[in-house]
Amino acid sequence: MAKKEFILQGFTAKTHCEAIARLFDVPGIQRVIVSVAFVNRSGTELLKHQLKKYAAKTKAFIGIRNDITSTQGAKHLLDLGVSLLLVDTGSRSVLFHPKLYLAKGAEHARLVIGSANFTMGGLNNNIEAGFAIELDLKNSDEKALVEGIEKEFDALTKDYPDHVIPITKAAELDALQATGRLIDEMTTSPPRPASAATSPTGDTLRRIKLKVIPLRRALAAAKKPAAKPATPPPAVKKTAPAKKGAASPLPPPVPGVEYELVWESKGLTRRDLNIPDGKNTNSTGSISLDKGLLPMAVDHRHYFREEIFPDLSWGPSNTKTVEEAYTKFQLVLKGISYGEFDLRIAHTKGTTSAAYKQNNAMTRLSWGPLRDYIGREDLLGRTLALYRDKADPKRFVLEID
Repeated sequence: MAKKEFILQGFTAKTHCEAIARLFDVPGIQRVIVSVAFVNRSGTELLKHQLKKYAAKTKAFIGIRNDITSTQGAKHLLDLGVSLLLVDTGSRSVLFHPKLYLAKGAEHARLVIGSANFTMGGLNNNIEAGFAIELDLKNSDEKALVEGIEKEFDALTKDYPDHVIPITKAAELDALQATGRLIDEMTTSPPRPASAATSPTGDTLRRIKLKVIPLRRALAAAKKPAAKPATPPPAVKKTAPAKKGAASPLPPPVPGVEYELVWESKGLTRRDLNIPDGKNTNSTGSISLDKGLLPMAVDHRHYFREEIFPDLSWGPSNTKTVEEAYTKFQLVLKGISYGEFDLRIAHTKGTTSAAYKQNNAMTRLSWGPLRDYIGREDLLGRTLALYRDKADPKRFVLEID
């Protein structure tokens, strides 16, 4: 008799990652089938040890042309040795969407089926539902169920040879990325706010606290924008320069369609958001651009000035050891855009100060006119994401979600 366990990830402490990892405890594994709509590198990292051990027996059917499955995630599966098949429906409005994980042994099989994709969100962070089922292959009905699953997936390459694509080389994935069927995790679409506002909204709902601890993926370090060939600037109508710190009219200009996620903070604190508690939190008017979720190898003391903001017009400030620049940031809070602002960035020069030697942040972003927008209790514990426009490296988006 099959043993069944219901997983309600998030609202309970059970996760799909743990349930899928247990699949690989089946004695004498003969084959593994993975079928999901979406894959990214942070998801494959969570189960890389199990996949590597049984790669020769694992076949993964992964949906593409969905703006989520990434080249990095697919390449990681390929590097682990998994037999990789990408399912391309030829349409963005018809998705390959089944989420199923099966491990079959000589006498037993385990199956996880539900809503969880092969992403960090699907395996751990999101609210997901599914069933973990343990099957006895000595039982004819349960054996027939497993064989039926195998038969259906084995038939896909024969029945849909143009749409189920076996992948054996990384170059094939690069070609799919070039045609928009896989995404590059280093490039992301700009936040798409649900609406716009000119003043803080009445939405004070705090982020839900689930029973599963959220995981955060380490970011890949962004690189200094490539130098562009000098070309005469286009003729434009002269307008009065924007006052520093002033917001532009809504909707904010969006010159580019591709952004890079170049930094993400850890959970925002009262000090970050300039919310004094009256005891030991001082309102600094700015936020430190520190290590955040950057890889350990990245030196944040140099990263922002040299890699993220090198194209700005830097100049001296009132302090000899500090230089400053102003540039444009669009502010998006909980899906609401509040327009674009000119904000000050300050960077402390030199490498001999005590603060530098203690690995403190050398670059700070002044909130300026944003102080009235971000000083909110409901933003505590969320993360701040910094995006750079790939078309205009002097334009950025700040998103707290």
